[in-house]
Amino acid sequence: MCGIVGYVGGQSALDVVVAGLKRLEYRGYDSAGVAVLSDGGLAAAKKAGKLVNLEKELVDRPLAGGSVGIGHTRWATHGGPTDVNAHPHLDNAGRVAVVHNGIIENFAALRAELTERGHDLASETDTEVVAHLLAEEFSSAGELSEAMRLVCRRLEGAFTLVAVHADQPDVVVGARRNSPLVVGVGEGENFLASDVSAFIAHTRSAIELGQDQVVELTRDGVTVTDFDGAPADVRAFHVDWDASAAEKGGYASFMLKEIAEQPKAVADTLLGRIDGSGRLTLDEVRIPDAVLREADKIVIIACGTAFHAGLIAKYAIEHWTRIPCEVELASEFRYRDPILGQKTLVVAISQSGETMDTLMALRHAREQGAKVLAVCNTNGSTIPRESDAVLYTHAGPEVAVASTKAFLTQLVACYLLALYLGQVRGTKWGDEIRAVVRELARIGDEVERVLGTMEPVRALARSLAHKSTVLFLGRHVGYPVALEGALKLKELAYMHAEGFAAGELKHGPIALIEEDLPVVVVVPSPKGRSVLHDKIVSNIQEIRARGARTIVIAEEGDETVVPYADHLVRIPATPTLLQPLVSTVPLQVFACELATARGNEVDQPRNLAKSVTVE
Repeated sequence: MCGIVGYVGGQSALDVVVAGLKRLEYRGYDSAGVAVLSDGGLAAAKKAGKLVNLEKELVDRPLAGGSVGIGHTRWATHGGPTDVNAHPHLDNAGRVAVVHNGIIENFAALRAELTERGHDLASETDTEVVAHLLAEEFSSAGELSEAMRLVCRRLEGAFTLVAVHADQPDVVVGARRNSPLVVGVGEGENFLASDVSAFIAHTRSAIELGQDQVVELTRDGVTVTDFDGAPADVRAFHVDWDASAAEKGGYASFMLKEIAEQPKAVADTLLGRIDGSGRLTLDEVRIPDAVLREADKIVIIACGTAFHAGLIAKYAIEHWTRIPCEVELASEFRYRDPILGQKTLVVAISQSGETMDTLMALRHAREQGAKVLAVCNTNGSTIPRESDAVLYTHAGPEVAVASTKAFLTQLVACYLLALYLGQVRGTKWGDEIRAVVRELARIGDEVERVLGTMEPVRALARSLAHKSTVLFLGRHVGYPVALEGALKLKELAYMHAEGFAAGELKHGPIALIEEDLPVVVVVPSPKGRSVLHDKIVSNIQEIRARGARTIVIAEEGDETVVPYADHLVRIPATPTLLQPLVSTVPLQVFACELATARGNEVDQPRNLAKSVTVE
């Protein structure tokens, strides 16, 4: 969940590494550090807090220049966010430097062994043991890649490691197990990073690293082996966005930029999905149609915002395919002994493709014989690689920690999957599928229209910045939207926010209603689901009668809600199942503006990381 950068080439390694770390700040971190090789020596600097603290340290205490270096932004797991615990970690002789993402589960036993052999470990981290182990192995192997392979075979847990050694000053070595690491291939220079955005300003050519692999970088080449030293197969790919896509582009925050990019992201995710014969085609789906026709259950696994996308997808999948669908928190999934089999289709949703809870749930599902299809935004990441099929969203890079455009594109992808399954199983006619796809194609324009009407929502958010609680209500697909609205407010504004199914009000939550409490209500369309619409209007009346301040999100033309809305937010009329694509947008804007009004950092909320790569 933190950031790693490694560089070997002809440029100033320090400049390249620090710039790369800046591009990885969105991942969330609490300390940063760098190490550079030059003139047969190794120099390092590290500071708790934001990168600006490290940059100030580098001004006050400059490092010697060099063309090989590594850097890290840390999110604390073992040991607090202090200067000592920050990465890189060095051995006692100061010849080895290591940066690390993940958790080494057997570090305590390894630390005890090292202490017995006379090593002096200064930090509280699990990472420092690797630097000392590498120093020991290098003294006998004489080569950093071999030392890394020997050390990795002793480690348990999930880890990405990147190391340099002063006695092999033209090499950077990395290793990965259950944690992301990608190679950037340049001309006379090569890169390692936990995310391609770290090196996208230099090259768009990349290589996926697989599970349990070690990579050696020099200026002129990249060598990849498994942990036993055998040559490993790798896949090269081209990054289809450039550095400008990861810049703010004039917006005050990445989150605002990404909210504004949603119409294009939705449109891009729909591109090329209908073939010349008018049939829906998802060319990333490599599971045979015959297998999909035999599926008797679908299980969606996801965490956080992706879980809410899965809850909405359940409505579409069951309605369009008539296959029973369950939605599970990936973090809980494998611990309850779920019933899976060869006729179960598991759908794993993850923006980053590196979410550890989801990855472990995916592996459990495959061990039970289930087929797994990933919905992911990140090409070449671990979850798509380990799935039987993948449906990529095309949101482009999402830098802000709180997900916005990834959520909408996950919904679009799930709708497409549901329609595809309906096509394969014969539960939807071709003209019905094309009609829904046309509606989806129209949604981008509708989202654009919603974004153009958000100033009253921003003003309302600013007026509520002093509040301590906001509640959210919804029914049918509006219930997961309410959950997502509450999550955004928790993530960004650090305030108590809860989402409820409106029908559950009378079963307890109505006791929370008090004078002037803001309650956001997502109203279903009066068309098609008129019974639910009438019921939620009754819910609005119930909470307003008890003093709540009602903030009502309702379709254009729905006049029945007007008498009961203290604040009315209009959204375009859309088919019932697709309404979340437009009703979610005001909640994103609301949370972003309220958090900004409270003085919070919306791109990097406290205690959070973009990609959760530990369980």
